This record gives sequence, C-alpha cells and structure tokens, in this order.
Amino acid sequence: MTKIGIILGSTRPGRNGEAVARWVYDIASQRTDAEFELIDLLDYKLPHLDEALPPSLGQYAEPHTHQWAAKIASLDGFVFVTPEYNHSTSGVLKNAIDFLYAEWNNKAAGFVSYGSLGGARAVEHLRLIAAELQMADVRSQVSLSLFHDFENFSVFKPGDFQVEALNTTLDQVLAWSRALAPLRAA
Repeated sequence: MTKIGIILGSTRPGRNGEAVARWVYDIASQRTDAEFELIDLLDYKLPHLDEALPPSLGQYAEPHTHQWAAKIASLDGFVFVTPEYNHSTSGVLKNAIDFLYAEWNNKAAGFVSYGSLGGARAVEHLRLIAAELQMADVRSQVSLSLFHDFENFSVFKPGDFQVEALNTTLDQVLAWSRALAPLRAA
C-alpha cells in the first residue's frame, strides 16, 4: 500500500496549520487507495541544521536526524501543509527538509498552503526545493486564503470547492508516488 505523509510545516503557537493539516488528513483518511499519516514537526525536535556533513552523503550523526530520516524514508510521497511567511515557506519546514537528501528522492510532493494570497509564494519556493531533492511535484495544489477560508483569519472554514482541489492533489500525489516506485526500488 502506498504511504503518504502529510507534513504540518508550522510549529508556531496558535498556528492555523494544525486545523488545515487535520482537514487534509480527515479527507485523505476516507480514501482506500493509500495509507495516510499526519506528521507534525512539533513531534520532531530538530534544531537548526546541526549535522557536520552534507545530507547528500547520508552519514547522519545526530539521533534526531536518524529518527527524522527513518520517518521520511518510510513514506512514498508527501503533502506539505505550509503557511506563507514573508513570501516563502516557514523556516521550520525548510530546516526539516534540509536535514535529509536521499530520503526525499524519487517521491511525489503535493502542496496545501495558506496565507493572504493563498500561500502561493511559499509553494513556489517549495517546488524549487523539491526539484533539487529529486522529488516530483504535482501540478494541482490547494491554496487557502486567510480572507476567504478562515473566519477572523484564525478559524478554518474552507470553501466547499477546496475539497475537490484537495482530492485532485491527492490523486496526483498517489499517481506519481506509484509511478516513481521502480526508481525508489532501484
């Protein structure tokens, strides 16, 4: 069974991302074509990148890196739930991504973002990062507006059309995750 990680890319107190990630997980969990797991970066105490060697060498020294690497290696694809901070993704998500290399390779990446402009600029940066990590980013994405999909900028109330956008994103992540399986096996 294909395994997809839904990575909650914010650890900020009072974060909007928790409600968004749970919404993604709740909808994804209704599907029978894959296993989905919610991965909260709060559960992985990753300091600022503290590995002496580049991640591309795969020679991790720190226990927290080994734990993180094992989790990411166990998955076939990802849906990144990201806020937009200062026209980019969150620092904590970028840091978590930067800890690893091979564990990301040949896996699919989809994006659910939120912000004043739907988090579009955060996703554009994540697409560039994914390319460097040899990930296949899917075209479809979910862009949630703080003005239209949140009440008072903090209570998550997505429009009904967002469910269709999410299912399209999940379909694409699953298709690419399966298509890339022979490359991961090699």
